[in-house]
Amino acid sequence: MGSVLTIRGGVPLAGKVTVRGAKNLVPKAMVAALLGNSPSVLRNVPEIKDVEVVTSLLKLHGVEVSKDPVTGDLTMDPANAKMAASKDIDAHAGDSRIPILFCGPLMHSIGEAFIPDLGGCKIGDRPIDYHLQVLRNFGAVVDKRPGGISISAPKGLHGAKLELPYPSVGATEQVLLTATRAEGITELKGAAVEPEIMDLIAVLQKMGAIITVQTDRTIRIEGVAELGGFNHKAISDRNETASWASAALVTRGDIYVEGARQLDLTAFLNTYRKIGGAFDVNDDGIRFYHPGGKLSPLVLETDVHPGFMTDWQQPLVVALTQAEGVSIVHETVYENRFGFTDALVRMGANIQVHRECLGSVPCRFGQRNFLHSAVISGPVQLHGTDIDVPDLRGGFSHLIAALAANGTSRVTGIELINRGYERFQDKLEGLGADFDVAETADAGIGR
Repeated sequence: MGSVLTIRGGVPLAGKVTVRGAKNLVPKAMVAALLGNSPSVLRNVPEIKDVEVVTSLLKLHGVEVSKDPVTGDLTMDPANAKMAASKDIDAHAGDSRIPILFCGPLMHSIGEAFIPDLGGCKIGDRPIDYHLQVLRNFGAVVDKRPGGISISAPKGLHGAKLELPYPSVGATEQVLLTATRAEGITELKGAAVEPEIMDLIAVLQKMGAIITVQTDRTIRIEGVAELGGFNHKAISDRNETASWASAALVTRGDIYVEGARQLDLTAFLNTYRKIGGAFDVNDDGIRFYHPGGKLSPLVLETDVHPGFMTDWQQPLVVALTQAEGVSIVHETVYENRFGFTDALVRMGANIQVHRECLGSVPCRFGQRNFLHSAVISGPVQLHGTDIDVPDLRGGFSHLIAALAANGTSRVTGIELINRGYERFQDKLEGLGADFDVAETADAGIGR
């Protein structure tokens, strides 16, 4: 069974939504609780699928997880951590890519780990080679088995000198979660420094870790013998914030995003203003709205932080279909992130995707035959159609397009959106969107 969203577009979204803890931080902080010798408390936790998956995995490994019924705060006690049965872990195979980050903490706490085949959004290769090589550098023995990977450290984990060929967020998280209790000093060059990485470092420091971040993307970790628990409020989700901001722009609406933080959105806010969107920053959130008049085209390249984040690109492309003129978007982080534009074209968008690097500088995908640049011409009138959600951000972008379109759209596969957007249907209802939800046994309605 799945859900079908029937959306009747053309209604400006107006009202307030609340954005809580970042999807790209909360599950990782939950994994970090395995490293402690006392309970940890995580606050500002959103109700999303990835939190459910990690909660289940922690419980399978003997961690007691309890949720405050009023605040939603999670308390995680790793005192009875143990090895989970592989068949139980297998039940989560394909749900999330988070399990790979269990490796270091599990080896520190119980001496071994088994990781099922990994899932996640189909937006690019995202290989786990970085992770496995990182673990080998710490002294881990990696054994690939049918259905997953068995990892052990018979001689313990030891600090290492590492350099990433690309500032991968996942690989940086792997190093942090493994190095904090590894014997000796770890130096990671070419690290990712996204706000969610810095918040994970804050979590680990509260637990007793010694971590230094240098200005040249080098992170230095001095291993300690043991860590305690933490009490931490997760930073808000800047990606969800940017999605609602784009929704306000595309529907000519006015949305106040409670919990949004200006500092984490600097690159997005600059671009939003260049296009013609307006925003007002307050202490507890940001108001995003269409001020009237025409939207302006622009040339945009995604990049790792502090650049324009790849997760902001897809919702913003929908807004660019309404700009007067030609816009160019060059995707440099994931090689296969423009598949979602097929549905937009069927809705009337004028979008062409290219293999060439159309940005200011060549990127690592330029000679690899990937469609990673998009040319968007506007403005166009979008019209309703049938859509099958391809991935998390692409799926939310389709919702935005359907909300702005003339006519009715039927959207299937919305369960994917639940991975990263808390109670998004309730939020849409609160913003005045005109839609219905129905359950169906159909696998999909086609792309």
